[in-house]
Amino acid sequence: MTAYRARAFGEGLLLALCLALLAPVAGAQQPLRVALDAPDSVRPLLERHLRILHRSDQILPEARADRLALARRTRREVADLLATEGYFSPEVRLDREDADDWKLTVVPGTPAKVAAVDVQFDGALGGEGEALAARRAELRKAWALVAGQVFRQSAWDDAKRRLLDEVAARDYAAARIADSRAEVDPESATVRLSVTVDSGPPFFLGPIEVSGLKHLPPDLVQRFSTLQPGRPFNQDELLALQSTLQNVPQLASVVVDVERDPALAAAVPVRVQVTEARSRQLGFGAGYSSNTGFRGEISWRDVNLFGRGWELASALRIEQLRQTVFADVFLPPTGGTHRDSVGAAAERSTVEGLTLSTQAVGVARTNKRSVTGGSIDTRLALRLQQEERKPDGGETTRRKALTLNWSWTRRAVDDALDPRRGDVLQLEIGGGARALLSDQNFVRLYGRYVRYVPMATRDVLILRAEGGATLAKSRDGVPQDFLFRTGGTQTVRGYAYQSLGVREADATVGGRYLATASAEYVHWFRPQWGAAAFVDMGNAADDRDTFELKQGYGVGARWKSPAGPIALDVAWGQADQRLRLHFGIAVAF
Repeated sequence: MTAYRARAFGEGLLLALCLALLAPVAGAQQPLRVALDAPDSVRPLLERHLRILHRSDQILPEARADRLALARRTRREVADLLATEGYFSPEVRLDREDADDWKLTVVPGTPAKVAAVDVQFDGALGGEGEALAARRAELRKAWALVAGQVFRQSAWDDAKRRLLDEVAARDYAAARIADSRAEVDPESATVRLSVTVDSGPPFFLGPIEVSGLKHLPPDLVQRFSTLQPGRPFNQDELLALQSTLQNVPQLASVVVDVERDPALAAAVPVRVQVTEARSRQLGFGAGYSSNTGFRGEISWRDVNLFGRGWELASALRIEQLRQTVFADVFLPPTGGTHRDSVGAAAERSTVEGLTLSTQAVGVARTNKRSVTGGSIDTRLALRLQQEERKPDGGETTRRKALTLNWSWTRRAVDDALDPRRGDVLQLEIGGGARALLSDQNFVRLYGRYVRYVPMATRDVLILRAEGGATLAKSRDGVPQDFLFRTGGTQTVRGYAYQSLGVREADATVGGRYLATASAEYVHWFRPQWGAAAFVDMGNAADDRDTFELKQGYGVGARWKSPAGPIALDVAWGQADQRLRLHFGIAVAF
């Protein structure tokens, strides 16, 4: 009997424990739900930042004092959030009649507008002088949050940041905001702004201090720099040097800046922190062009040749119609402007029945400088070459020339890889003389102009013209590089590569005169895909009296690749009466 009672007591205890676990806890708190009633002008702001709307685990406090504290905190948060958008007199009501469901009603009121702005300058910028007065006037004119605009905290902060950046970007590297106030009048819904910038002393550039170099010569960075000690500080000049160095193949990363300490203002060191790139690189490549067929390439690059920071670029390139091997050594620039190079190359090609073998060595000096809206590149080169030419059905001849060549290219486009607006102008002059190791006296003149005209929303009209003339008694003795052939991709489509020229035996050779023109309309129906229609015309000849333009026209597809628009064109050559397929980069410089 005792055992039975014990077992019954244990079963009853277990049942009571289960019921207790399953039953709701007496007095358990329920989640608090808050409905928001606010106009669309402020609703997203409140929904994004108001804590009582964001917390899914918000529980209604038991104590009345705690509920009142939650309501006060919510009203305060609403007022603070609305103040950042210029609402300084909102009406905020919190309906708490339903214990578990509150209703928050917000009437933001009229947004406050800027009534007046007072921008003052202390430090050297606040001194006397016409130049300083003009600089202050320019800064005040550029102030972003002007009278009449709605006051917003983000706009106020942004305006102060932009003002400080403008002051600190030129002359005054240690500029700071000394004082700023936003005086709010809730009754009139206006804000009066005042800000004072302490420019500090004017900064002047000191020496360049480079860190991070291990294997490269210590003067490498200075050779790319155009900064002069003693010049006034200009942040744009530092950024320009940083951009230049970031494109130097010897360097993987670059940071250029100064320490903004007023004590260093008289000659602040320009600190350049670099990380060296891998110096040697072996590359392989393959491709195809409708001009010269399939291509394979092996390249070798050393950007620290002999530990002197010289750049060696060499490659063996094998194409179906042309084979090339070359090696060029580029020296670091002098004063950040001129860059010298020396190179050698050998090439063999068989195009339109003409077999050419050329060997050449040369030296060159290049210069690239930025101008308003673009850049100008110049190149002066001295080249010694010899050439063996054999036209099908003709005799083999050999020619040599020592030539001096100058080129000038101005680019003023909105996008170097995919231009839609602007133009490119290229001019060249070069030649040789019999008195200086050449077989013939000659001067070669060449010019090319490309204009990009935006059309409709995304389309572009591309206009191109080129012309050339070789001034010589005849083409005999003039290397083919200084004569002209045309036809093919990016010249006169509808004709084979370099098929337009002078007929000699069974081959097409270069003539002394060239003229081409093209008009192309590209319609981009998707961001990456487009279609084109074009008309080309041109020819190369040896006699101006018999010069006749050959016409070609067609349509094509365009795809925007990282290297520029890829073009696939189908063109009809009017003189040949046949269709040809052309493939290549659509825009070339």
